[in-house]
Order: sequence, then structure tokens, then C-alpha cells
Amino acid sequence: MTALAAADIGQLLQLVPVRRAGIALLVAAIGLPVIGVVIVGLDIMPVRFAMMHVALLGIAVGLLTGLDPMLCALLACALAGAGVAPLARSPDGLSGAMGLLMSLAIAAALLVLSVSGVNAAGAFALLWGSILSVGTADLWLLVALAVVVPGLFWWRRRDIALLLYDRELALTSGVRVDRLTLVLLVLVAVSVAGAIKLTGALLVDALTLLPALAARRLGRSLLSITAWAVGIGVVVNLTGFLVALRFDWPPGPVLVLTAGVVVLAVHLVPERRISSWRAPASASLPSSH
Repeated sequence: MTALAAADIGQLLQLVPVRRAGIALLVAAIGLPVIGVVIVGLDIMPVRFAMMHVALLGIAVGLLTGLDPMLCALLACALAGAGVAPLARSPDGLSGAMGLLMSLAIAAALLVLSVSGVNAAGAFALLWGSILSVGTADLWLLVALAVVVPGLFWWRRRDIALLLYDRELALTSGVRVDRLTLVLLVLVAVSVAGAIKLTGALLVDALTLLPALAARRLGRSLLSITAWAVGIGVVVNLTGFLVALRFDWPPGPVLVLTAGVVVLAVHLVPERRISSWRAPASASLPSSH
């Protein structure tokens, strides 16, 4: 990077919206990749699309009622995450529940937008995101997630490791699976909704799933994979953001492409003695108490 380019980026970072966006991405890299590890572990890849549609429904309701649309989106996602938790016990698991939720949410959102006569453009702007419009409330939400998500993961690491490895084994080991699944799903839902404003709903994988996919190739236990995911998330977010500023490109696509390059690079490395990313439940796991 030339000195002139560095000076240009330095000037841009003096702007409050740009600086706030950079801080938001850095904070997001602490909590959201951990959510990606949970998404992969619970095998609920469709959760991103389901929560995108639920958030759209929440925003539509907010526009209709005059309430804060993003607050309505967060509440809708939290309630949806809690609502599908009991379906984890069904034969189809959570993936089937997410598919059902996605269909119902988009249908309800389109119906609300149609009968209310509100401007749908504001609701569908959620699909693309606007990182420079991140406000103080959005930043505090990401800070809360950066504290709560890793904190819960460390505090209940043994129970979470058992749950992500095998639900039945976790049950027989005394883990309160239903309650833990409920908490994790609510956190996943709120985290996805909170990340939407940074990259847009269509590109939220850059902050959650892609760092986890790269990390599972590098780690040998759940804790090491989580640490790798956070480290990769920090590098990807900062690198992608600086590249976007340097070339005046939209940050969302740049973040996804940067994360994608990291995932591909990691998978091109010859596989060593790497065990499954799901830490063997029979291994000696540290106590969560």
C-alpha cells in the first residue's frame, strides 16, 4: 500500500461513520464467528436465511406500527429462535424447523407489506445492508454479543461440546439439552439479526459461517476451533474493511470474498492429523463449573 493510499485511508477513518463501522466489524469478529461454530455444530445452515426472513417480517411490522424497525427485527428473531427450539427433538431436527420458519416468515412479511401499504423499499434494504449507517445502538448490541457469546461458550464449554457432538449423549450425561438449545438458538437468531446491518442479510455468512468453516480445518478441539474462528474473523473483517476503503468498494462483498479466499486457502493446505472439528465427547473435557 502506498503512502498516499495510507493517507487516504487515514483521512477516511477520521470520519465518525467510517470509524464506527470499523469498530463494529472488529467487535463483531469476537462474537459472531463463535455463533458460526454453533451453526455448523447444530447443522442449522438454513438459519441465516430463516432469520433473514424473520427480520424482514419484524421490520415490516415496525414500519406498520411506527416502532423502531431494527428493534422489531431483533425481537422477532429472538422469539423465532425460542419458538423453534422445541422442534429440535423432532426427527427432521432443526433444519426442517428452519425451513418451515423461513416459509412462514416471508409469507407473513409479504402479506403485512401488501395490506399495510407501507413503503417496502425500506424493508428490503435490509437485504443489502449499510455498514456506514451503523448507529450507537447497533454498536452496543454487537458489544453485548461480543461479551455474552464467548462468555457463555467458555462457562458452559463442556455442555456445549457434548451437545454439538451428540444430543443423545449430552442428555445421558446430565446436560439440560432443551434449555441449552433454547439459549443457543436465541443467541444465534439475535446475532444474525445484529449482523445484518453490517453486510446485509445476503452476505451475513462473512461474519458468522465462513470463519467457522475455515477454523474447523485448523482446530483439534471445540475450544481451539473457536479461538481460530475468532482470529480468522478479526483478520478477515479488518482486511476486508481496509481493502474496501482503499478501492472505494462496497464492504459487504469484499468481506465475503476475503473470507472465502481464507476458507479456500485453508482447505488447500495438505491435511495433517486433524481430528473432527467436533471434539470427541469421550475425551476429557474441562468442567464448566
